[in-house]
Formats: sequence, C-alpha cells, structure tokens
Amino acid sequence: MAFRATPGRTPPGPGPRSGIPSASFPSPQPPMAGPGGIEEEDEEEPAEIHLCVLWSSGYLGIAYYDTSDSTIHFMPDAPDHESLKLLQRVLDEINPQSVVTSAKQDEAMTRFLGKLASEEHREPKGPEIILLPSVDFGPEISKQRLLSGNYSFISDSMTATEKILFLSSIIPFDCVLTVRALGGLLKFLSRRRIGVELEDYDVGVPILGFKKFVLTHLVSIDQDTYSVLQIFKSESHPSVYKVASGLKEGLSLFGILNRCRCKWGQKLLRLWFTRPTRELRELNSRLDVIQFFLMPQNLDMAQMLHRLLSHIKNVPLILKRMKLSHTKVSDWQVLYKTVYSALGLRDACRSLPQSIQLFQDIAQEFSDDLHHIASLIGKVVDFEESLAENRFTVLPNIDPDIDAKKRRLIGLPSFLTEVAQKELENLDSRIPSCSVIYIPLIGFLLSIPRLPFMVEASDFEIEGLDFMFLSEDKLHYRSARTKELDTLLGDLHCEIRDQETLLMYQLQCQVLARASVLTRVLDLASRLDVLLALASAARDYGYSRPHYSPCIHGVRIRNGRHPLVELCARTFVPNSTDCGGDQGRVKVITGPNSSGKSIYLKQVGLITFMALVGSFVPAEEAEIGVIDAIFTRIHSCESISLGLSTFMIDLNQVAKAVNNATEHSLVLIDEFGKGTNSVDGLALLAAVLRHWLALGPSCPHVFVATNFLSLVQLQLLPQGPLVQYLTMETCEDGEDLVFFYQLCQGVASASHASHTAAQAGLPDPLIARGKEVSDLIRSGKPIKATNELLRRNQMENCQALVDKFLKLDLEDPTLDLDIFISQEVLPAAPTIL
Repeated sequence: MAFRATPGRTPPGPGPRSGIPSASFPSPQPPMAGPGGIEEEDEEEPAEIHLCVLWSSGYLGIAYYDTSDSTIHFMPDAPDHESLKLLQRVLDEINPQSVVTSAKQDEAMTRFLGKLASEEHREPKGPEIILLPSVDFGPEISKQRLLSGNYSFISDSMTATEKILFLSSIIPFDCVLTVRALGGLLKFLSRRRIGVELEDYDVGVPILGFKKFVLTHLVSIDQDTYSVLQIFKSESHPSVYKVASGLKEGLSLFGILNRCRCKWGQKLLRLWFTRPTRELRELNSRLDVIQFFLMPQNLDMAQMLHRLLSHIKNVPLILKRMKLSHTKVSDWQVLYKTVYSALGLRDACRSLPQSIQLFQDIAQEFSDDLHHIASLIGKVVDFEESLAENRFTVLPNIDPDIDAKKRRLIGLPSFLTEVAQKELENLDSRIPSCSVIYIPLIGFLLSIPRLPFMVEASDFEIEGLDFMFLSEDKLHYRSARTKELDTLLGDLHCEIRDQETLLMYQLQCQVLARASVLTRVLDLASRLDVLLALASAARDYGYSRPHYSPCIHGVRIRNGRHPLVELCARTFVPNSTDCGGDQGRVKVITGPNSSGKSIYLKQVGLITFMALVGSFVPAEEAEIGVIDAIFTRIHSCESISLGLSTFMIDLNQVAKAVNNATEHSLVLIDEFGKGTNSVDGLALLAAVLRHWLALGPSCPHVFVATNFLSLVQLQLLPQGPLVQYLTMETCEDGEDLVFFYQLCQGVASASHASHTAAQAGLPDPLIARGKEVSDLIRSGKPIKATNELLRRNQMENCQALVDKFLKLDLEDPTLDLDIFISQEVLPAAPTIL
C-alpha cells in the first residue's frame, strides 16, 4: 500500500505595478524685468530670452529667441543623458525667461520641468514653464512654419524655391528635433506676440536672422564634418540575424579608439566625440590619466582595471526596475557583481597617485555604502535557489519564521504519509490506497483512486468526506483531518513567498536609498573606462600627448599622421602643419591627383579633433591653440531626401563656413568649384578666399586643396603674408610620375591627370587624345576632330561592299546589276565616300 504527498506549486503572479503620476505645471505671469538697463538717449528695455526645447530618444533639440537682437538661435540635435545635464548647461548659459516645450513628455523631462517649476517662486526666479499641445511640434507643420515665415532678411523678390534653398543653407533641416523646436518657438512667438503686444495684429514678431550657437567651451562641428572625416561611420551588420536590428561601426576614428569594456563607457566616449571642448582643465585632466597608464610599470594595473570594468553593467535600468517592482533574479546578480567590481576599482585607485583627480574621486566617492549594498545582497539573496525557483529567495538564518516554515515544507511529505495511513483505516475496505496532497491556495486534500463502480457523480459521495473535484482519474476530498491541517499549517508555500517578497522590498529600499552612490559609480567608472581605452589605443598606435597653448591661434603639428590611413597603408609619410599666428592663415595646396592632398586635409582635421576630445594624437608633437569650430567641404554628402544637386550641397557646406567661421575656426576645403563650369567654379573659389583674406587678422585658418592652377597663374588672390602656397612633392621619371606624399613650399606645374587616368585603366588612345586636346587648349590652338576612326569605318564598309560584289555570278543570266546597285551600293555610298 503506497501513500503519496505531493505539494504543488503555482506560477508566480504579476508583481505590483506603481503608476507614474502625471505632472502639470502652472503658467504664472511673466517675470517682471528688473532695473539696470543701459541709458543712452532712451532707456533700453531689458533683453528677454525665450527658449523652446524638445528631448526624445536621448537627443536634445533647442532653439531660443533673443529680444535684444531679434534673432533666433538654434543648436543642432545633440545627445544628452536622462539627467539632462546639457540642457541645464544651456539654461545656465542663456538664463531664459520662459521655457516652451510639448505637453507630451517622458518621465525624465517631466521631472526636470517639475524642478524648474519649483524655482519660479524663488529668488532669483526660475523660468516660466509653458506647455503647448504636441501637435504644434509636428515635423511637417514645423518645417512649413519655418518656410512660410516672413523674414526681413529675405528679399521679397525671391521665389519660393530660392527661399527654400536660402534657408536650407542656414537651418539644418536634417536635424528633426531642432526643426520641431524652431517650429514650436515660432508658434509661441505668434501667440505671445513678444515685443509687439501693442501693435496691430498683422504686425508679426520681428525676426532678423537665424544663428547657430554652441555652449561656451564646446567646439562646433556639424554632421558633414563627422561624416567626411570618418569620425563615425555606420555600416549594415554582416550577420543575417541583425540586418533589421541596426548598424555596426565601420572603419572610423570612433571604431579604432573604442576599446571600452562596459556599455556606459562606450556611451561616454561617443558623448565626448559629439561634444569636443576647449576647456583646458578638463582636457589636461583626461590626458594626465592616459599618460599615467602609458607608463610601462602601470600596464598590469591598467589590464586589471579593464577586467573589473567589464563587470560594470546597466545600473540605471536595474534601479528603474526596482522602483517599478519589476526586479528579476538576474538583476540582483548583475548588481552584486557591479558593486563588488566597483569596490575593486576603489581599492586599486587608493593605491594610485592621488594627485590625479580621477583616482582621488574614485577612492573617496566609492564609499562604504557600496560595501553595505554588496554585504546585504550577499547575505540575503540565495542566488542558486533563486535561479532554480526563478524567483527571489533568501538564504537560511535571515528570518527564523521563514526558516521554520521551509523546514515544515521540507518535512511535509513524510508527515502527510502518516496522515494518509490514518485516513485509510477509516475508509471503505474496497479503497486500496489513498494519499494526502497539498495544493497552494487550496490547501490539503485527500486523494483516492477512482474505482470501477464510481460511474455517476452520486457514486463519488463518501460519508464523512466533502467531494471537491475529479482530476486524472483521482477523486479529491476534504476530510476533518485535512481541515485541521489547513488550520495548523496554513498555506505554507504562499506565506513563504509573501515573506520573501517583503524582504526583497526591504532590500530594494536599502539599495534605492543609496542610488546616488551607484549613479556616481557609473559616471566615474565609465570615465575611467574611456581613458583606459584611449590609453590602450595610444600605446598600440604610437600616439603622443598634445599640448594646449591659448596664446596661439590655430595648430602646430610635427610629423602628423592620418590615424585611419596609416592602419591600411604599408608605409605612411608624415607631414607637418603650422597655422599658428597671423602668417599663412590661408594655405592653398596644389598637386597632382592622388598625391595625398585630401588625406592631408583630413589628417589636420582629425588630429585637431582628437586633441579637443582629450586624446593622444598621431604625431611626434602637436600644439593646439584656440579652436572654436571645424568646418569642411571635402565630400558631398548626397541625399535624395534633401532634393538638392551635388553642387548646391557643396555651396551649402561652404556657406556654413562663410557665415559662421571666426578667427579661431579651422576650415578644410577640398576641390570646391569642380561641380560646375570651370570658370564659374574658379571664380566662386577665388571670391570665397578673398572674402576671408579681406578680414585680415580675423581670417579663419583655411586649408584649400585645389586643381585650379589658374588660381595662382592668374594671380586671383592678393599677395601678402596671409596666403601660403604649398604643394605635394612629386618627381617625373621618364613617363612615370613618382609620388613622395611630402608637403613642401611651392605650386604644382600640372595636375598630371593623364598619369592618374592610366593608373585607373583607361585605354592608351583615349589618354593620348586627351593629352593632345589639353595641349591645344593651353596653346590656344583650334581643336580639330580626329579622322582616324572615320577612315577605319570607311575601309570596313568598303571591304564589306567589295566582298558582296565578288560573290556575284556575272555569267548568271538572271542577275540584275541595277537591283544590286540600288539595294547595296547606293545605300552604302554615304558611309564610304
């Protein structure tokens, strides 16, 4: 006779969900302007700034209107963290009177606006928060609002197409958030009628211009520059399983420097790349850490820190799940490893020189709260049992009540066997066996096998037992003893789960109370990860530390190298650069095709960029002066969606440089003017360069690579110290042209296009004819069409006609020569004569 006791289990139910309360903000009266206006003839009204901001998918779009110059300023889409530190910097920089945004926002933006709203009643007052319907920020309606605006700086004689082209050279329509922010700002200005409150309704708010702005100490770089310099380069993933999921990083500067071990390190490196800075203290602090890890004696320490950083995981996501009570077992494991790795980083950094600020911050700010969190998790969570149960379980000796109930649950089968034996003694002798089972949420039941005579439901009735249900040919009853067990033991399984869930909640509260420490850990660990990655790349590629000199304008580079090309070429010839001071601010670089002009331009831009993100650079020495922007016209970034020709895109890129470059800007121009008539292109290039040269000492640092040798031969540029002519050195060896890829003083004598054409595989007759026509143009002689091909065709047609004639049988009486002449000879005559 067998007796069974089979406690059952139920799947875990959904955890409690905590709703996110919606936030609404009052719209108080605009703040009163204080005294302090500048008095000339009349007292000037205090300037007001009205800011419009949108944040979506980790990117920020910002535009603001300044009443002091009636100008709209915009910042192209920029990445920002959920803490919105970049937005806070913007607010600190411009101090707006009002902040306009969409009423439809996510939680991060809602918290930020709530904090701003709480400052409206303080002194000094915070900005007024204004929420507009989300429909006012639609991409298409915002674009139409921009294009249909009445702007005083656009002539009324312009057609609609000309107006669109003009605005596209000023406003980055490819930055969707910026366009939406501009559209929302225009809507707000038309509603509030800023500055024209007392005027007739047909008088609009004056807008005298659109200007791009960047934060103080940030270097302005547009998306075209990031693309042509290959700072970032996205490619389709080669795996068939990831075709639809996203892109991978191709051969790019970010790709070769990204050796970060944790995800947040990669994010921070990308953020540094998108926000190069001129803040010398910040740049030097980054370089100090890189230089420390480049010392041979610190290599082992760097490798150990890198191993620890690989265990730093997505802490913010775990904290978010804790707030929502959605924590998984794997989250506790990840958090445990992260905290212990952070403690390892702290102990390691305490042994490093505290004169380096990052080591000091890690040693001090990775506080004992981390040890407390790790100790709590390690002492409370039973990871092995949690993974087996797929739910949160605690270790023994944490809660005596839980331990007692677990012991009861473990000893329950043998106890139930004894109960089943007693129950069987009181049952009908025809019943061969029985068992007592436990089912969570139902309790203890007596299980009896179904006998042959038990056919109808009335046959299931047994005196002294309450029939419950039939399952798998087993009859389940509730007896007096099972009811007594329910009273004595209760629902053990659910009670244990409830108590363990309560302990998990208490542990979550302990962790969330120290969330600020964990957030700071992530910030400092990701910073260390980035600097270790840059140090590793600098060691492998032979980079050197740049130096910053605020007293010079421009850059000085000795034996610089292109960081990407040197990895792909067997040998690379380094070149130096000197554009500091007022000498040679405009460098005109000529040379044959494929001599290395474009590589040199990109090399200067990349070395400057790397120095401005705090990285070592591929050069023997580099001295970086004050640089506020990098502009390029190197490659036409064509797009069907823009609806612009290749030459119009080139013009837009140059227009950005002309309209925004200052004496501290670096401008790189390659082959501008080639997209149109050579005379017109040359004239445009000369006009742009003369415009900058006319600025004198305020001229930006311009590097121009061109094959327009007439620019020098016709002396289209004024003579003076601001212009410097350089060329890529070559040597003619018979019919061969040898490239030295070395920059030197001078002007190229020819473009040697025929040599490049031969390298490309064009047929020799075509190359010879091209050289012949080129020589005729230079000498001013008329160009005559070549007859060689015509004569060849005539001979072939004549031979074909003769062959047909020789096949005729002249002795055939039926032959009609008149028909042969009319059908064969006469039609072929124009091709023979």
